Amino acid sequence: MNVLKPHLRTTIWTLLQANASQREIARVTGISRHTIRAYQQRFDAEQANCPGVATDSEAVATQITPPWPPAPASMAASLCEVHRDFIQAQLLLRRNAMAIYQDLVDAHGFTCAYNSVKRFVHNLHKKTPEQFDRLSFLPGEEMQVDYGEGAPTLVPGTERYKKPRLFVATLRHSRRSFRRVVWKSSQQVWAQLHEQAFRYFGGCPQYVVLDNLKEGVLKPDLYEPELNPVYAAMLEHYGVVADPARVRDPNRKGTVEHAIGHTQATALKGKRFESIEAQNESLEHWETNWAAKRIHGTERQQVQAMFEAERAHLKPLPLLGMQYFTQGVRTVCDDSCVRVDHSSYAARPAAIGSKVLVRIFERRIEIRDLQGALLRTHAKAERPGSVVLPADERVFNPSRETRQILRQAGQIGEHASRLCALMFAAEGRVGQRKLWGIVGLTKRYPASCIDSACAQALEQGIYSYKRVQALSEGLFVSAMASMTEATNTGSAALADGTGQDAHLAQQHDLIRQADEYADLFTHAAMAASAVVSKAKAGPKADGVQGGQA
Repeated sequence: MNVLKPHLRTTIWTLLQANASQREIARVTGISRHTIRAYQQRFDAEQANCPGVATDSEAVATQITPPWPPAPASMAASLCEVHRDFIQAQLLLRRNAMAIYQDLVDAHGFTCAYNSVKRFVHNLHKKTPEQFDRLSFLPGEEMQVDYGEGAPTLVPGTERYKKPRLFVATLRHSRRSFRRVVWKSSQQVWAQLHEQAFRYFGGCPQYVVLDNLKEGVLKPDLYEPELNPVYAAMLEHYGVVADPARVRDPNRKGTVEHAIGHTQATALKGKRFESIEAQNESLEHWETNWAAKRIHGTERQQVQAMFEAERAHLKPLPLLGMQYFTQGVRTVCDDSCVRVDHSSYAARPAAIGSKVLVRIFERRIEIRDLQGALLRTHAKAERPGSVVLPADERVFNPSRETRQILRQAGQIGEHASRLCALMFAAEGRVGQRKLWGIVGLTKRYPASCIDSACAQALEQGIYSYKRVQALSEGLFVSAMASMTEATNTGSAALADGTGQDAHLAQQHDLIRQADEYADLFTHAAMAASAVVSKAKAGPKADGVQGGQA
């Protein structure tokens, strides 16, 4: 006879006592009828020999199936319970169990062991697990975006592998994702990745949930976050609203966090790529053939099927993409213009001396106030130094800066003063940059050379800083050549074969007035003194001057 396990033997004895047939017992227990027949014979023999005595089967049943143990009595309350208020107050002060135990013994006559206090403190520290509600979103309502790390990729031009940045955008309703890796991130790259995601999905969501990274959010705030201007302009172009998550609250964008982890653990784990393009192709293949075809664990639906239903609820894309720009703050000069890349652009109605925002596009310039309202738009100048200012907006009344320039021009000479006055009368305040250039030539050339150059420019009728600069340089070179020739001639005359001093001519067409040579010598001496002082100061002084400049 097969030896069955005790609980099966007990079951057979119980059914035999209830007069159950062998076929029924086999059906209930799954045991062969041959085995049940053997137990039936043994049961009948025991009943015939000792009808009033408990059979072996009953003894076995009694041994195997003892009565249920009594319900445990309620545990006694901890002896620390009477000191609960004191212990809780000490825990708020961040004191540990040992310090609390020592105070209980000293001040409250506590007689139990330290382990009792430790167990009681441990129970007080138990926290109820934080509950999270499962949120449902409408189709096309929300998209979550974030950065992670991609797989090691070969850096171009080197033999070194580096992990690029992994951008993931996930539609909250269908869980369909867009994945791209890039080497570096910036304001424009962050916005361009959003554009690629919108075009990949074939539409735009109602709003985007993002982290508080600098590419998207300049100043985190729960109610009025300050967005990056390029990112804000891109979202406005596509009609999408940004919803930055709270600081240190990753659960708000848990869907994209999970998508990043899923990508790193499944699509990129243990892989290396020879280029960014190869990794992007692998990610797109994996998304299309595997991630999009999976059955989502919560929704119990295929991701691609949910995305096909959601696609119709996405907002349509604009015909043209975003035109990117760089933005900076400029001050309106006293000629009512702002300077951008060495060119001047009219800024009215902005007041002179006020601050404005300047957006520099590829082919145009936008001038806005600090609140972002558009003031002026100009086509971008092709050459540096251009002036984009209508004639009726030019300012011709002299300012304090104008008087200062004309006063310095008068110190150079009569011709320089006259030329600067004529240039201001012709161009107005916008021409003051040229006047500053003429006045600044005194740092390189003597005043007499500059005044003579201005005289020649007046005779030629060319009122230009470049022309005055070229003439001044020519006159200066000519004067230096004349001095060298005169010096060489005098030296040769003094050293003739007779040993007698040769007669030196005092009057000649090539010999200039003494005051002109004095100016030249003074200018050369000042330049030499500056070089010597700079050499004595050493490289440390150069660094200080460069920092101040």
